[in-house]
Amino acid sequence: MTGETKNADLLVKAETLTEALPYLQRYAGKTFVVKYGGHAMGDPALAQDFASDIVLLKAVGINPVVVHGGGPQIGAMLKKVGVESEFVDGLRVTDKETAKVAEMVLSGAINKELVGWINSAGGRAVGISGKDGGFVQASKLRRTQKDPDSNIERIIDLGFVGEPKQVDRSVIDTISNADMIPVVAPIAMGEDGHSYNINADTMAGAVASALGASRLFLLTDVAGVLDKQGALVTDLDPKTVKALQDDGTITGGMIPKLETCVDAVNGGVDAAVILDGRVPHAMLIEMFTDKGAGTLVRK
Repeated sequence: MTGETKNADLLVKAETLTEALPYLQRYAGKTFVVKYGGHAMGDPALAQDFASDIVLLKAVGINPVVVHGGGPQIGAMLKKVGVESEFVDGLRVTDKETAKVAEMVLSGAINKELVGWINSAGGRAVGISGKDGGFVQASKLRRTQKDPDSNIERIIDLGFVGEPKQVDRSVIDTISNADMIPVVAPIAMGEDGHSYNINADTMAGAVASALGASRLFLLTDVAGVLDKQGALVTDLDPKTVKALQDDGTITGGMIPKLETCVDAVNGGVDAAVILDGRVPHAMLIEMFTDKGAGTLVRK
């Protein structure tokens, strides 16, 4: 590398830091809740990048809270032990045996692996689930489905699938104030004493609302919301989300993600962002540059 090339590279790095400065000042002391999932979880290089990004956020004075999923890993383990999976509207029907496997995979293998990645990157991560310290209380998730013949709504029993009913933020505050990074598995206890598996997006949205987070990030396997021409939609508000859903622009798995974003901003989160977790450092690009990298939802 010549001296000129080296100086040019250093100048680019300096300009990047200068560009990031106002954003660093704006978000110092704020809370970011990050849902980590999708295929990025299975890629060691992306996992290392993600862990480094989380440690960087903590180092510059932001309080990151990680909520992780693990659907593919749960499916793989269920297959290994010979348990068939059934899905209704994208949610896994969870009987007692499936619930045990889900908790083992989420609170055990995945949670501790992610804690390990963050600690290896220089952070101090603590793995918990919604059960720890009474952090999240769950209620059984109710779903209805129309019978195609009679058009009558019927109740679908998803088993031990829950949704957050109550969140005690003091658990997260205690960890964050001790200069540690909470890593949350989406498992919680119900009033009936049973463990419930909660969709990770839903869990992250509820935690973000309870914390009054500045940002909710949903890392997924797509670039964000795309319009009918395939171009990225960078900014949305709840009214526009509804319009795009009505005209068929937003379909499939993007619907519940955007519902989570809308619920979060209506619940007090400044903004929610859907990002492609397969892009290295997508979260930093979104937050600390003028370019942005995903779809942002705010009031």
